[in-house]
Amino acid sequence: VRDADLVLFCVKSPDTDAVARQLAPHLAERAVVLSLQNGVDNAETIARHVHQAVVPAAVYVATELPEPGVVLHHGRGDLVIGPLDARAAQDSALATRLQALADLFAAAQVPVRISPDVIGELWNKLMVNCAYNAVSALAQQPYGRLAALPEVRALQQAVVREVVAVAHAAGRSMDLAESLAAMARIAAAMPGQRSSTAQDLARRKPTEIEHLNGAIVRRGAELGVPTPVNQALLALVKLAEAANAA
Repeated sequence: VRDADLVLFCVKSPDTDAVARQLAPHLAERAVVLSLQNGVDNAETIARHVHQAVVPAAVYVATELPEPGVVLHHGRGDLVIGPLDARAAQDSALATRLQALADLFAAAQVPVRISPDVIGELWNKLMVNCAYNAVSALAQQPYGRLAALPEVRALQQAVVREVVAVAHAAGRSMDLAESLAAMARIAAAMPGQRSSTAQDLARRKPTEIEHLNGAIVRRGAELGVPTPVNQALLALVKLAEAANAA
């Protein structure tokens, strides 16, 4: 990363803290670190270790790596970026850099939208991930198959209700009806996609489940919001992980 103007930070969430520590001594003063990760707190974790600009991104790209050197693109392909916090939002120099970043990606035909509330976008992405990732992983099925079963749709809707309740308790504004509709649209937009958690389990790799459903379970416990459906999905994925490791 030495002398890089832009660093794409793409590691799995459990590795964020360690990798940010490793990067910190090598980053150029002008560098921008773009967090292209699941979860809502990775950019904040990175910013604890580096003093350069850290930009959160909500990634809406459905892909699969069926074999080395082969990438299947199942849907969408856009990013949402924005300032990390209220202080960053007041930085006019950062606003200029965000626009330059959006223009750079646009030149590669990757649509990028700049949002004043990218953390809200990440909460919406977390809601979708909580609804799809664990179920897709446990069943090893793509999103279209999940949406075809009323029982699975009811399970996903229960997950969304818990995520929205936790978000409200945490002071985030999330509309339940809009969240349910957004969750439903994902299966139509990406019917052939298996979640990253499903792909991790299939490869016998550790998953990010602690930073998806696990994050909702922990935040719910802190705020006194019950999250039994997310808790069940978390436990089942961790059981599958343990079976892989045995």
